[in-house]
Amino acid sequence: MRKWGPLTAICLGTFMLLLDVTIVVVALPDMARALHASLGDLQWVVDGYALALAALLLGAGAAADVLGRRRVHVAGVVLFAAASLLCGLAGGPGTLVAARAVQGVGAAAMFATTLPLLGSVYQGRERSAALGVWGAVSGGAAAVGPVLGGLLTEGPGWRWIFFVNLPVSVASVWLTLRVVPESRGRRGLRVDWLGTAAFAAFAGGATYAVVRAGEDGWGSAASLGAFAAAALALVCFVLVERRVAHPLLDLSLLRRPAFVGVMAGALAFNGVAFGVTPYLSLWMQTLLGMSPVRGGLALLPMTVAAMVVAVLAGRLLHGAPVRLTIGGGLLLIGTGCLGQAVLGAGSTWTALVPGLVLVGVGTGLVSPTVAGAALAAVPPERSGMAGGAVNTVRQLGYALGVAVAGTVLTSRMEHTLPHGAAHTLAGGGAGALHGAYSAHALRAAFASGLDAALLVAGCVGLAAGVLVLALVRPSRRAAEGVTDSGAATLSEVTAARRG
Repeated sequence: MRKWGPLTAICLGTFMLLLDVTIVVVALPDMARALHASLGDLQWVVDGYALALAALLLGAGAAADVLGRRRVHVAGVVLFAAASLLCGLAGGPGTLVAARAVQGVGAAAMFATTLPLLGSVYQGRERSAALGVWGAVSGGAAAVGPVLGGLLTEGPGWRWIFFVNLPVSVASVWLTLRVVPESRGRRGLRVDWLGTAAFAAFAGGATYAVVRAGEDGWGSAASLGAFAAAALALVCFVLVERRVAHPLLDLSLLRRPAFVGVMAGALAFNGVAFGVTPYLSLWMQTLLGMSPVRGGLALLPMTVAAMVVAVLAGRLLHGAPVRLTIGGGLLLIGTGCLGQAVLGAGSTWTALVPGLVLVGVGTGLVSPTVAGAALAAVPPERSGMAGGAVNTVRQLGYALGVAVAGTVLTSRMEHTLPHGAAHTLAGGGAGALHGAYSAHALRAAFASGLDAALLVAGCVGLAAGVLVLALVRPSRRAAEGVTDSGAATLSEVTAARRG
């Protein structure tokens, strides 16, 4: 217990917070029926969590360095558990969305402290072994999420995808307090609260603007106002980061083409690979009549391919240039999205399989190496900052990807359905439209919307792959980032974050 107890405690928290990114996907149709939720509500159920996690990750890491990493981690687990209880008890979509955002706040505190705590406990070969287990748990959480979500939704009900967090949280807190020692960053650090607030306003404003564009149109006053507010928040963030003593992000790093390329690739990666997934789940369950479990199992070609390729890449692509693994992986993901954009009124889920496999292969190449590439692109003293930044933009990319995919989906569906009907259909309300429209018309409309969203995702993936290939140049440090398989490199330097 003394030797591997800290790893167990930390991996429990990591598994929970990453599981909750994907576990809700297959439960969305049941949530919509139970809570009378709209498409916008469902988007925020997914995005509220991802946005809070992305917006507060860097700030939570800095606060943990000052206040104590174990203390912040435990506080995050407690907050995550309380929010999970509220999610499970939610009587309406507004309560659920708010609770999901609070979940994201707790997840940010947990995620920001996970790797530094591991780095403070384990050294040498034990650290490498611990990081290997942590990486396997992280990958397994994403793969298990849709299947476990389907089992819980079809069994005791969708609320149990949140209730299941409670006993795990209790075990995590008990173990952490018992076996994980406290650690802090170097003295003299201060938390950049203004920068954290400005970045949160930018991320939330940009995502809200895209969601509003899907409901009211890109040129509506609400959409344009939200975009303007997001732009203003971004300007404020830049001004704050240029003047603060301990910035969340050293803006001079953006003068490095390799760093910019990796950040752009990380932003596109999660959005392109996973942004359309919630709508695929809605299509499979509400139009094809698949159960939540079958809907979760239908995504296994992607998750299994990703896990297999990640393992093989670590062994066979030892020392390969990261520009090829990340850039090539994004090209495969983009091609896989285009390969899925072949749906019609008579299509079944099997039409997605070739494209899902390609997306999985690309994900297996990008995911283990993108963090190491970010670290290799910056000076060693900025490695912790780069590690936090790459995780932040990945979560932000997912939130924006879900929002953009939903907007494109409904915009395309409105070519054949009225505005209200398109939003009802996209939000899982196909049953309410059967009296007014034929099953063929509804399936054709949803399939055309998915094709449009997948086409946009594919083009963004291809463009991001080309950008990475152009900006990220081979170097000895980049090769070493892949040799350390990304996750390990990120963990070891983040453990000494800002130190």
